[in-house]
Amino acid sequence: MEPEEKKPKYGDSRTFDPNFKGPIHNRSCTDVLCCLLFILALLAYFAVGLLAWSQGDPRKVIYPTDSRGQFCGQIGTPLEKKPLLFYFNIMKCASPLVLLEFQCPTTQICVEKCPERFLTLKKAILNKEHMQYFSQFCKEGVDTTMMATELLRDGMCPSVIIPSRPFTRRCLPALETKKGGVVVIGNETTFTSGDVNLNATDLLEATKKSNIVVEARQVAMRIFEDYTQSWHWILLGLVIAMVLSLLFIILLRFLAGVMVWVMIILVILVIGYGIFHCYMQYAALKGQPGSDVTIKDLGLQTDFSIYLQIQQTWLAFMIILCIVEVVILLLLIFLRKRILIAIALIKEASKAVGHVMSSLFYPVLTFALVSVVIAYWAVTAVFLSTSSEPVYKVFNTTECEYSRQTCKPETFNRTNISAQCPDAECLFAFYGGETYYHKYLILFQFYNLFLFFWCVNFVTALGQVTLAGAFASYYWAFKKPDDIPAFPIFSSLGRALRYHTGSLAFGSLILSIIQVIRVILEYLEQKLKVAENRVAKFFLTCLKCCFWCLEKCIRFLNRNAYIMIAIYGKNFCTSAKNAFFLLMRNIVRVFVLDKVTDFLLFLGKLLIVGIVGVCCFFFFSGKIKFGKEVASSLNYCWVPIVTVVFGAYVIASGFFSVYAMCVDTMLLCFLEDLERNDGSEERPYFMSKSLQKILNKKNKFMTK
Repeated sequence: MEPEEKKPKYGDSRTFDPNFKGPIHNRSCTDVLCCLLFILALLAYFAVGLLAWSQGDPRKVIYPTDSRGQFCGQIGTPLEKKPLLFYFNIMKCASPLVLLEFQCPTTQICVEKCPERFLTLKKAILNKEHMQYFSQFCKEGVDTTMMATELLRDGMCPSVIIPSRPFTRRCLPALETKKGGVVVIGNETTFTSGDVNLNATDLLEATKKSNIVVEARQVAMRIFEDYTQSWHWILLGLVIAMVLSLLFIILLRFLAGVMVWVMIILVILVIGYGIFHCYMQYAALKGQPGSDVTIKDLGLQTDFSIYLQIQQTWLAFMIILCIVEVVILLLLIFLRKRILIAIALIKEASKAVGHVMSSLFYPVLTFALVSVVIAYWAVTAVFLSTSSEPVYKVFNTTECEYSRQTCKPETFNRTNISAQCPDAECLFAFYGGETYYHKYLILFQFYNLFLFFWCVNFVTALGQVTLAGAFASYYWAFKKPDDIPAFPIFSSLGRALRYHTGSLAFGSLILSIIQVIRVILEYLEQKLKVAENRVAKFFLTCLKCCFWCLEKCIRFLNRNAYIMIAIYGKNFCTSAKNAFFLLMRNIVRVFVLDKVTDFLLFLGKLLIVGIVGVCCFFFFSGKIKFGKEVASSLNYCWVPIVTVVFGAYVIASGFFSVYAMCVDTMLLCFLEDLERNDGSEERPYFMSKSLQKILNKKNKFMTK
């Protein structure tokens, strides 16, 4: 008995098929069940959106709410001209941060402006002019002829008003610290609240947690001012980044080899200049007073330019740039032979992009679709979070058995609660509800997040399959460009939507599940920050790391599976298996070539970002005469610089993503070509002559 022949671990190599001429046109629908599931999920998603839009009220996010649940400053209501919320007794609020989420147990009313003077009710009632001013901080319809004790007993007026400033549409005390650390409010160090004498420092304790937020708000306002001053220059910088990216792609079409080497040299020079500049700044600060302070000792500062005045900052920048420079040089030295093959692939990709120029504009469609998904998710999330009903509870200062129980303002005065607890009030507490809709609101939010990930991944997958199909049509055209089909992008997009919606939904579903799990782990980590359980934190960190790696692997596998779907039209699992086996049969070549081409394309993005970033630095920092006027009007010169650099990277990534997809498609087609063909007249190679030369391959016949 003959022993059974052992099958190869990663499947058999591709065999020659005389009928194979690129992406198969005669194909059928794949993963139909997943397609139906995706359609049903989308219909349910639209239903959740309609339900949220019918129940939600975004005004709850925009406007603060008074004790009756009315919106301050809402247009078309009696409170339209009263946009600010005033607290009768701010001392009952533990922190202003809490006021943004929970209701403070004191009467709140909407006012036109915050108090600007220090005045007690007892003093105000003795002077008609003072009482007229004081009454705007009392409940509507207050009788100013009543005694002060009666007004306080009925809760019609606060016992005291203090100078305040609006913060997030709420009136918070205008605290100031004078020399010697004395805390004052309107030049007063003490004041009387009811029958209790309080010190301004006590009020500071009630609002001390807002200091960080106030500082952050100041920084935010300065940043906003910088955007208003420099937005047109930022747009100009982004346009320049787009022109540079397009110019770079066009130059790659004709001078791919030269451009790659020029790009490598320029990146090395740009980073080298960065090292030199950091060293010069470091040397210039040497010996200057205060420059030897460490970043740790300096702490968090709202004026970020202070960090540029210490040596340690420039030393850190210089070390980081040196490490990046050394890594790039070592990679270039040890991977120089593989770089030649990668350059040949990039040349081939440049020709493909040149013959399929419409591919450069496809990312615009992807960006538009992703923007629609993000907008739908954000709007639905806002409406879901604001679809609760106002809940009123009993608030009181003395002991009461009904304290914090729910109540109804319309019937509260007719109940025995006010009789048993004279100081009790039925005040708005928060937004909630007891219906089935409100009970399952968290599930609707989770479903909204899950469908957001699924839709974004589906749009990304659609773009990858479309581009892969178009570029595969180019590679498998023996006589280029004569054999390239007309409108390859539209043909590929049509095939993807008509036959493979289910497969794209399947692949994006797997990725979405992993992403949702990562979000849940992030949420658990935030919850465990308060706890001191180090074992739980360790396991959670390990899980986060594992799922991060898993997501990267799934993304890589999906990308190659979509290329196989675009070429052969098989279902997702079969395509993923075939792509995986093909890559594993050529693992060394694939790993090196894939990483080298990714590295070279990354250098291209880095070069564009570097050029734009350096120009922005000299312009917005006032290093050149043309930009001095703009630089002098900015609070932080890094605001427009960082914005333009980030925008330039996003724009460059959009253009280079087409190139990256083209290179990946070329690579898989190249590996298939090596397995299918041998260069004979019956089985000629489809690869370019430059690739044949590097691999010592050639077609053994001459074509006319």
